[in-house]
Amino acid sequence: MTQSTPPVSSASKPPLARLTPEQINRYKRHLLLPEVGMEGQLKLLNAKVLCIGAGGLGCPISLYLAAAGVGTIGLVDVDVVSPSNLQRQILFGLSDIGEDKVQAAAKRLRDVNPDCNIIPHKMLVNSHNVMELIKDYDVVIDGTDNFPTRYCVGDACVLAKKPNVYGSIFRFDGQVTVFAPHLKNPNTGEAGPCYRCMFPEPPDPGSVPSCAEGGVVGVLPGIIGTLQASEVIKLIIGLGKPSIGKLTYFDAADMEFRQFKLRRDPACPVCGDHPTITAPIDYEQFCGVPILDPKSAEETAAEVKHAKQPAGTKPATADLDGSGLPPGYAFKPDWEVTPREVKALMDKGEKFYFVDCRLPNEYAITHIEGATLIPLQQIQQHGEELKLHKDEKVIVHCRSGARSMQFVQILRQNGFPDAKSMAGGILLWNKDVNPGGPHY
Repeated sequence: MTQSTPPVSSASKPPLARLTPEQINRYKRHLLLPEVGMEGQLKLLNAKVLCIGAGGLGCPISLYLAAAGVGTIGLVDVDVVSPSNLQRQILFGLSDIGEDKVQAAAKRLRDVNPDCNIIPHKMLVNSHNVMELIKDYDVVIDGTDNFPTRYCVGDACVLAKKPNVYGSIFRFDGQVTVFAPHLKNPNTGEAGPCYRCMFPEPPDPGSVPSCAEGGVVGVLPGIIGTLQASEVIKLIIGLGKPSIGKLTYFDAADMEFRQFKLRRDPACPVCGDHPTITAPIDYEQFCGVPILDPKSAEETAAEVKHAKQPAGTKPATADLDGSGLPPGYAFKPDWEVTPREVKALMDKGEKFYFVDCRLPNEYAITHIEGATLIPLQQIQQHGEELKLHKDEKVIVHCRSGARSMQFVQILRQNGFPDAKSMAGGILLWNKDVNPGGPHY
């Protein structure tokens, strides 16, 4: 599933000592800046930058770094381009659907600037490969979307003494900083913090939704990604004050920037006075979640497959088992019912209370007739309404089954003996019972 591409060698591209006439013309807007000039542009052309993640953040980051003339850009990702990426991942188009992101991105970036040596790394970043991956790069950029990789990259950058230009996005909010304990906070002269100084422990598994679950406004990764690219350029050239010890938070909904001071934790297990982590650890075990979410990978594959089908083709359900569940699905009969079983109850006219525990905006995308909308976040406010159905059969559904299981667990704890979750949520319903229904 993954292939390892060797990191760039320091000898793979001899350093440039002067610009060609064509390069002078290309970069003249930089050259006119006294803070950049010929010396700064040569630093950019001789720099080696690794961007981990070629998605929402990685696309604008790599695009602007290539345009700026960064000489070597490594791109790390294991995913393929899917239709839902196109809302925000600006390197890709319809013709790239199904193609490896790193290859599609490399093709686009080489077209933007032939000066750039673009190195695709199709791989999952983990404790076994991260140190070898980053060792020949000058700056590492964290454009990832999962906690195991963030901790892995953060620890590795501390151990290898590489600046880690960090960014994250969710819904309408984003944040940017530079983690670099081997460098000084430009305002205090103290050593900078690392990722663990800000987040000593990962959140509980499932407590923080991903962008795939909670959504993200399409322009936000462009804003945060270009801020990250700006920090990279500053670090390479030695321009201004890098955001070491400073977190910039952006709220797109209110067009508001806020800044927070970050300090190195002397007790940090990686960058503190007495570090206990001196090599990468098992980050999936540490975070309690996999690096690559199997459900997300399945959804991407289904998206690509659907996009490649000729118009009017009926969606295939051959990849479901005899119960209408995906192969290998860990069905819990005491806690779940299948979409087919729910449809059978409806067809027989059997009485049950059907709850849709998603948000109203999700309900507007697609819903099942007869279901009552009670968002999981509002379960307490609907307590009296729910009590009316305490002795009935209650079936709850959400998008894919996670929230509905939480809802059912709360109901069971409050005396609802016959409450169950619909396995696979409305996504499975729209695949098996209602083929062709929207997937989101």
